[in-house]
Amino acid sequence: MLSNKATYALKALLVLANERDKGPVLISDLAEREAMPKKFLEQILLELKHHGILQSKKGKGGGYFLGKNPNAITLGQVIRLIDGPLAPVPCVSQTAYRRCDTCTDEATCGVRIVMKEVRDAIATVLDGMTLMDALLDTNRAKTRQRHRSRAR
Repeated sequence: MLSNKATYALKALLVLANERDKGPVLISDLAEREAMPKKFLEQILLELKHHGILQSKKGKGGGYFLGKNPNAITLGQVIRLIDGPLAPVPCVSQTAYRRCDTCTDEATCGVRIVMKEVRDAIATVLDGMTLMDALLDTNRAKTRQRHRSRAR
């Protein structure tokens, strides 16, 4: 399950991707717009900045903005930065492998075999979806919702 921290990071990045041509966005505006705690959001944005996902500008007209093209940022990359490995058990993690304490034989462990398939499926989706893909999906969903509302 995604943590609140990862969810807020993704929401913030989607807003910043959507606003990328309009200049930096203030933390307070972002927090209010997406109903996120400002102090918590500030910590998240600093972490994303530290990893080069975001940049910031100080002073008048300042705020946060994407440090990379939204086509170059995958959801998997962001989630790993914020929450750590995608794997549901450590013995199938590609970034933080650790043998399970209770495992007697990894090669035949039924839990490991199934969880590796789960990890691979999750990684395929999240590593194959960029911030731009998610933004386009979001905008299409909003357009469909507006059309449904008008049709009523």
